[in-house]
Amino acid sequence: MIRIGLVGAGENTRNKHIPGLRAERDVTIVGVVNRTPESTARIAEAYSIPKTYASWEELVADPDIDAVVVGTWPDLHAPVSCAALAAGKHVLTEARMARDLAEARQMLAAARAHPRQVAMLVPSPYGLIVGQRIAEHIAEGFLGEFRELVVIGADDQFHDYSSPLHWRQDAEKSGVNVLSLGILHETAMRWAPPPVRVFAQSQIFEPLRPNPRGSGQRHVTVPDSVQVVTQLEGGGRGLYHFSGVALFGPGKQIHLYGSLGTIKVEFGPGNVERVWAGRLGASALQEWEIPPEHRGRWRVEEEFVRAIRGEAPVRCNTFEIGVQYMEFTEAVARSAQTGQPVSLPLP
Repeated sequence: MIRIGLVGAGENTRNKHIPGLRAERDVTIVGVVNRTPESTARIAEAYSIPKTYASWEELVADPDIDAVVVGTWPDLHAPVSCAALAAGKHVLTEARMARDLAEARQMLAAARAHPRQVAMLVPSPYGLIVGQRIAEHIAEGFLGEFRELVVIGADDQFHDYSSPLHWRQDAEKSGVNVLSLGILHETAMRWAPPPVRVFAQSQIFEPLRPNPRGSGQRHVTVPDSVQVVTQLEGGGRGLYHFSGVALFGPGKQIHLYGSLGTIKVEFGPGNVERVWAGRLGASALQEWEIPPEHRGRWRVEEEFVRAIRGEAPVRCNTFEIGVQYMEFTEAVARSAQTGQPVSLPLP
């Protein structure tokens, strides 16, 4: 029996992790702690979780817990993950590994110091359905020589300036990972060469938002618009456009351009993933119909449990992979702040 403790019970934990873990054999969720005693009690009652705690430290120290799922905002990912590993617990940490590269490297060091424990990150959900098939086509030479990468995450989620400050707009909670920059970059790196140089600019168009927990207004400390130009390993080039204030923006897309072919992926609502592709000589792109046997799925909780039992290693995602995308988001933030290009890897 694997006994799970939940630190934080946000939307992804409620919708994905709780049902996913309960679908696995001999797994039980024994405890939970949320941001307040009231929300902890509500979650425990709603999901029939027997134990509650006054703090995350109390949960991590509980000898009746074998593994900790960290579903908090990013500001607690590093301290909870490191403490849980030190306490002999396996750890599954929500995406957005940490607030910055220093915290991500701290988490990786903790994982390496406790190699008997599983340290896993929730992967970017984008591309889990079509990603393996795309990777197979690229490996078979569909694109030819890789030339250009375009990554787009532009919508109007923060266009309404009268809405309260969201935690993703608060650097104290979310860190340097702007909008969906890190999560879509993570997806793109499954198919494209890694960046070796970035040059970025960013902007906060509306610096004040209503305080979500009181009167008055609070400062927005995370950009709501960012553009990045990259140089890729092997000589290719990349272009990133991210915005939370693009009215009727194009949404989330990744384009891959090569000397022989092109692949475009669009990520729509409801986990819909559509792929268009074409090769040299074709008159237009054609939509790929990927057969069911070649389509992937969300299997995060299954992979975590299998890793704990020693049945298979963590593939998606290790803390090493997380540090890679955190390094990219850190480089983007440094470049935007200084107005200078930044080379990767960072020292």
